[in-house]
Amino acid sequence: MKDLFDVCEFGDFTLNSRIVRTGLWESQREKSGNMTPEIYNRYENIAASGVGLIISELYSLYPRDVFSKYSNTVNYNRFVREARDLTDLVHIYDVPIFAQLGMVQFNKKTEQNIPIENVSIDDMRKIQADFIMAAQKFDYGGFDGIQLGLGNYYFLARFINPTFNSREDKYGGSTLNRLRIVLEMIKVIKKTTKLHINCRLNAFDGTTNGMTLNETINICQLLEKHGVDSLQITRPRSPQFFTRENRDKNPLIDATQEIIKRVNIPVILGGGATSQNQINDILNETDIDFISMQRPFVHDPSFLVDWQIEGNGESFCKTCNNCYWKKTSTCHIKPCKIRR
Repeated sequence: MKDLFDVCEFGDFTLNSRIVRTGLWESQREKSGNMTPEIYNRYENIAASGVGLIISELYSLYPRDVFSKYSNTVNYNRFVREARDLTDLVHIYDVPIFAQLGMVQFNKKTEQNIPIENVSIDDMRKIQADFIMAAQKFDYGGFDGIQLGLGNYYFLARFINPTFNSREDKYGGSTLNRLRIVLEMIKVIKKTTKLHINCRLNAFDGTTNGMTLNETINICQLLEKHGVDSLQITRPRSPQFFTRENRDKNPLIDATQEIIKRVNIPVILGGGATSQNQINDILNETDIDFISMQRPFVHDPSFLVDWQIEGNGESFCKTCNNCYWKKTSTCHIKPCKIRR
């Protein structure tokens, strides 16, 4: 029988549990981007709680991107020093930490949200170089891995999606061509850093002529072939999808199960679970070994401590999605008690 608090292997890492904490927004940073005591305290409480792996809040690649004012950035002078302080703190608890990196729009001078077909080869080379340089900063900052944002409606998710990519050059058309921009980056990141590479991508998107599960499986196999170490499966609008009413009707479970059957790297089920019994049922009724959680950690960064004591814990997060809509790293329903 699998249990969410099993000590288990995840690639080259030994995890303290099967729970992956995924971040999203960062509202407690200074305006300059620097980390604050509240951020360090939150990460320490998460690391000490019994979590297996931490994926950071989003690091926005560009300061003019649509989500940049709600997220962390690598573009300030003390980033590497402060990142090292953060990762050293998390590592005290033998917990690996990945940096989540993404961009939503490609903007150039006065042009905003440039369509995929209008992104030039020179533009692509700049985007790739910026991703690679950010990865190198994460490596210097002590992160164990990087999560590339290929899911939701981020720029790279749209680039690999036939609904949005109508290019007629070697970066459009076939699945391999649409994924080429990512595979080229992965090759360089693998050569120039020690980072574990995780890709977060949509299981499907529901758009006309868009991504199907079969194409996602093909993409997952290509990512594995080109050096990706693990995957996290999500859907375009996952925070809005997961509510208290439909949390037991999670189509990502079947999709993740199908992907697991066709790759040989760890695959994380992205979200939707809120109780200890529910998670253990998923673990034991499927081949899924790792489950990510985001909003329960916003409500209480230390809730897993209570779960280990109680044995049948349930998150007190009300799945209101206000932390998503208001783009904060704090809960709007009930202030939680931070354990020290």
